Amino acid sequence: QVRLVESGGGLVQAGGSLRLSCAVSGIMFSDYAMGWYRQAPGKQRELAAIIGQGGNTSYADSVKGRFTISRDNAKNTVYLQMNSLKPEDTAVYYCAAHLGTSRRWGQGTQAVVSS
Repeated sequence: QVRLVESGGGLVQAGGSLRLSCAVSGIMFSDYAMGWYRQAPGKQRELAAIIGQGGNTSYADSVKGRFTISRDNAKNTVYLQMNSLKPEDTAVYYCAAHLGTSRRWGQGTQAVVSS
């Protein structure tokens, strides 16, 4: 079955960096777009960044210029490099495989940015 496992979250001071990883199994990873989403306390889950099969990327305005999404098809892994972190980036971060109109989700990894 499809399995996504996120890692790399933690506690960091404002201005710091975190690198999230998401290891994927159970699908032909290179055939699918992958997204990083986040859900802050009391808010809806939102798309932070997405990377297509060919490596094209798109970002939410709130993270553009600070976050970088990348993928390693040989390792079936998608990454989110987060720099210049702000307290408002505090959230649970989820990766998702975009399987047509459906999504398969990981369990999430929490990032907390202190001021």
